[in-house]
Amino acid sequence: MNILLSLQHINAAIQNQKILDNISLEINQGHHWAIIGKSGSGKSVLLKAMIGKQGISGGSISYHFKSSDDLINTGEPLALQRMALIESRHHFKNFSNTSDFYYQQRYNSSDSEDAMTVEQYLSAILAHVTEEHYWTLEKAVDRLRLTDLYQKQLIKLSNGETKRLRIAAALVKNPTLLLLDQPLTGLDVNSRLYFSILLQEIADSGVTVIMATSPNEIPDIIKTVAVLEDGKLTQTLTPAQVAEHNFAWASSTPDVDEAEIESLLSLTEYPTFDWIIKMNNVNVRYGDIQVLHNINWQVKQGERWALLGPNGAGKSTLLSLAYGDNPQAYANDIILFDKKRGTGESIWDIKRKCGFVSPELYQFFPMDNSCAQVIESGFYDTLGLFRQSEPSRAAIVLRWMKVFNIEKYARQLLKNVPASAQRLCLLARALVKNPTLLILDEPCQGMDDQQQQLFKHLVDIICSKSNITLIYVTHYAHEIPNAVDHYIHLQKGEVARVETI
Repeated sequence: MNILLSLQHINAAIQNQKILDNISLEINQGHHWAIIGKSGSGKSVLLKAMIGKQGISGGSISYHFKSSDDLINTGEPLALQRMALIESRHHFKNFSNTSDFYYQQRYNSSDSEDAMTVEQYLSAILAHVTEEHYWTLEKAVDRLRLTDLYQKQLIKLSNGETKRLRIAAALVKNPTLLLLDQPLTGLDVNSRLYFSILLQEIADSGVTVIMATSPNEIPDIIKTVAVLEDGKLTQTLTPAQVAEHNFAWASSTPDVDEAEIESLLSLTEYPTFDWIIKMNNVNVRYGDIQVLHNINWQVKQGERWALLGPNGAGKSTLLSLAYGDNPQAYANDIILFDKKRGTGESIWDIKRKCGFVSPELYQFFPMDNSCAQVIESGFYDTLGLFRQSEPSRAAIVLRWMKVFNIEKYARQLLKNVPASAQRLCLLARALVKNPTLLILDEPCQGMDDQQQQLFKHLVDIICSKSNITLIYVTHYAHEIPNAVDHYIHLQKGEVARVETI
C-alpha cells in the first residue's frame, strides 16, 4: 500500500493545555479510518493537525503525496491541495468577500442578496484538472442532491443542506485524502442512509477517508477505528470490535443535581399566557420559492412539542417566526405570547421570553468571548456580552455551568474549547434566564453519548419542575425528551400531521 500520511509522536496544545499526546499513525491509500472518543478527547484537533490547520508542539507529520503536473497553481502546499477537511463550523463569506455572514441575514431578503448561490460557490472552487477527474461539478451536485438547490443562496440553506454542500465542495477538489469531522450531524434519516452509499462511491473513486464520528455511526467502508482518550491514542479496533465494546464514556448514566436545578428555576416566576404560539394560514415566500404554505399551529403554555421533518422541510423558517427573527411575520396572522405580531411589540419583547439555540446560531455566534460571558449574554439576548459582567448574574452562570459539567471552561475563550463544550455553553445561555418558551433546534449536535443523555435528562427535569413551554427539533428519535407529548411534522413547507400522545 502507498503511504499517504504519517504522524510520528505528535503533541499539540491550545492555550498551554495539551490536547494531543504522543500520537503516532500511518495512513495508507485506500485504508479508511474512523476516530472515536468522548467529547474533548482531541478528535477535531487531530484532524486539523493532519491538514496543517493546527500547529504541533512536538513530533512530526510527513506527507507522501506524489508530485503531479495536474494541479492548478493555487499557491498552497502540495499536501493541502491533496487534502480536504470538513469541520463542524463552515467559513462562508459574503458574495463581496468583505465580511462574514450574520445570523439573521438569511431572513432579510435585501441583505441575503449579498450571498453566493450554491452554483456560484461550487463553480468558484479550484479543482484538479486531469483526464481521470472523477468528481466533476455535475457529478458532485447530482450525488449530493443539490440540483434543486442550485440557485439557492448559501445563507438560506438548512443545516443539513449546508452539510451536503460542503461535502460536494470537498469532492470537487478531487482530494486524495478526505477528512470529515462528525459528517452525519444535521442530516435527516434518509440522508444518513444515503451517505453510507455515497461514502462507498467516494472510496471507489480513489479517495481515502478519515472521519471523526460516534461509535454508533461507523460506515461500512471503515477498516480501522482509532480510540482517543484525553488526547492519547489508547487502542485501535475493527468496527466489529467497536460494536461489542462498552466504552465508559458512551454508556455511563450521568448524575444530575435535581435540587440545584429546582433552585435555579425558582429564581424566576413564569408569567401566564393563553397562547404561546398561534399561527393561522401562515405563508413564507422568497421570490418564486414557497418555504411555508398555509401553516396552522397552536401551542399553549406548558406544552412540550417536537418539531420534525427532513432537511429543507421549513423547520428553521417556522422557528424564525416564533422567535421574532423573520420579518415576514408581520405579513401573517401570528400571535406570540397573546399578542398579534405587528401590534406594537418589539423583537426584543419576544426574545426576552425565549431561550433559543440552533445550528445556525452556533455557526454565526462570535467566538471571542469567554464561555462565562457567552452564557451571561443570554440574560440580554445579545450574541456576546457587550457590558460589564454583573456579579449576581455571573454567579448564576457558574451554577448552570456546573450543572452542565463545563465550569472548568468558564474563563476560556469560546473558540479555544472543544466544539461540544461550545454547544453546551450556548445551551446554558438559552436556559440561564429561565425562559417561558425554550426552543431547542438540534441541540445535541457534536455531543458524545454521555452528554446527550445528560442534556435529555436535564430537559426532562426542567419540564417536570416548571411550566416551561418546549419546542424540540431533532433528526434522532432517541434524543427527544420524555416530556415531549405533542408532535408536528413538516414536509415540503406544509404540515403533514400533528399528533398528541
